Amino acid sequence: MSDASADLRVTDLTKQFAGAAGTLDVLTGVDLTMRRGDAVVITGPSGSGKSTLLYIIGVLDEPTSGEINVDGLLPLSLSAAEQARFRNESVGFVFQDHHLLPQCTVLENVLIPTLANAKPSSGIEDRARTLLDRVGLKDRISHRPGQLSGGERQRVGICRALINEPLLLLADEPTGNLDQHTAESIGTLLLDVASEQNTMLLCVTHSHELAARFSRRYELTDGKLVEQET
Repeated sequence: MSDASADLRVTDLTKQFAGAAGTLDVLTGVDLTMRRGDAVVITGPSGSGKSTLLYIIGVLDEPTSGEINVDGLLPLSLSAAEQARFRNESVGFVFQDHHLLPQCTVLENVLIPTLANAKPSSGIEDRARTLLDRVGLKDRISHRPGQLSGGERQRVGICRALINEPLLLLADEPTGNLDQHTAESIGTLLLDVASEQNTMLLCVTHSHELAARFSRRYELTDGKLVEQET
């Protein structure tokens, strides 16, 4: 799907890995467009390249060929330092493993991405507190990750991903380590908060229950995205 007005345009993205048995084609021509407020989910079997695609879009990996355009910017063409700034300012990541720093409080963990800003907003701590209140963690601000449940830690991860008001929110198996009830609540929270923040939410998952919640669904098949009926 081509859309010149889209906020995210992924065009003919390919990724190859060299191995002892020859070249492995993981992505063979991925095209995707999104606008602010869109929620897109990608499913597919293990090893199909879902996470690889997500990391390339988030500029944590490089494609073999293809182009990514985010709000008119071509992040793949930037220097390493410029890519780091782009990731910090424009992309929020939610991983299956929350990657919280155990020695920091909940509030400090949420504020970590703001430390790279040369001139952090004077109201950034208030924003962090507002986000934590939104996800039901107002009373856990001074707790450390070891004092939280798995679902609570994932909610902190979501707040951390949103603290810099990113244009793009990338979620890699965000409910993979959670029980069914907690997974349902985290799925609802991701969709609701992304909509409220008017950000683009791109999620990869094995969970058919989570995928069914999204308005746009794709399956990664033979290295390409195939749109699924909703």
